[in-house]
Amino acid sequence: MQELLQYHVLKKESLDGLVTRLAKLQPLAAPVAKGNGNFAFALVQDARAMALEYVPTILPPKKYFLPPRETLLHFDVRRGLHVETVGNNQPLTLFGVHTCDIAGIQCLNMVFSERPRDYNYLLRKRLITVIGLECGDYCDEHASCALVGAHLPSGGYDLFLTDLGDRFLVHVNTQAGDDIVDAIKVFAPAAERDLEALNRLREKKRGLFRNEVAVDPRKLPELFGRSLESPVWQELDGRCLACGNCTMVCPTCYCFDVRDEFRIDLATGRRIRAWESCQSEPFALVAGGENFRKTRGSRQRHRYFRKFAYPFGKFHRFFCTGCGRCTRTCMAGIKLKETLTALAWGQGG
Repeated sequence: MQELLQYHVLKKESLDGLVTRLAKLQPLAAPVAKGNGNFAFALVQDARAMALEYVPTILPPKKYFLPPRETLLHFDVRRGLHVETVGNNQPLTLFGVHTCDIAGIQCLNMVFSERPRDYNYLLRKRLITVIGLECGDYCDEHASCALVGAHLPSGGYDLFLTDLGDRFLVHVNTQAGDDIVDAIKVFAPAAERDLEALNRLREKKRGLFRNEVAVDPRKLPELFGRSLESPVWQELDGRCLACGNCTMVCPTCYCFDVRDEFRIDLATGRRIRAWESCQSEPFALVAGGENFRKTRGSRQRHRYFRKFAYPFGKFHRFFCTGCGRCTRTCMAGIKLKETLTALAWGQGG
């Protein structure tokens, strides 16, 4: 009975009323069709502009938590040093976020909560409401969410919607989610039959979503532990274009550069933070001209280790969420599932 209290029902004909009210409370972003099978999170005013059935967006909702380009402060050195920090925090509701992207946000939360904490990120996170949307089937052949356990919800949201045909079952996970239910009178109490329908859907999903790679995910850390000199990296060296697409679209890549931009007077300017990619040649370049990852193969290896090896040892979870974006955007046709399979076969995994 206690579990039932955490659930509500939203009739599909009430969806537009919910979205319209949410958009009036604060800015609302949701997946929107951009043509040619592409989607992007963008501001919407009503449900008609949204795409609830969509392949993962071009950029993940990470862009709202860690903007691609962010002004940190303005400075003026004409009369000593005067610095004025910039507040970039605006309330926002994200609607229709898939479990793979929610998992990505959870990874970023862990990273930026470590000392020294990133207060720009953490303050912005507090103002963002996340409303998730469950996937009933694979978005396309590039997804590998079952491999990393991101095909089922595991927290990280305020409200979570599951399509049960003629209605959505809504799980309330936080006080912010509960406040939405109280403020917008479009929800009805859930009944036992709704939970039974949810259990049937989840059981069906366990049959649909199977490990997409021929390697036991429990053995991935061990596999990477002995694949440092795998010939797979040499093969990727000959294919990778070092364009950085894979890292720019990844929900869990968080590398950035901080630099000062002067105005024409050379006395005033701003300090910015911008996304950076470990796939670019200068990324690992240090003073004296030494580069710790000169080759494209070594940089690809670093990227894979940052998803499946290093974070598992530190946070006990993979930093790949199985969204498939890196595969979709790779101009060289490098596919994550094929790489993992090659590592498994080449290393006897």
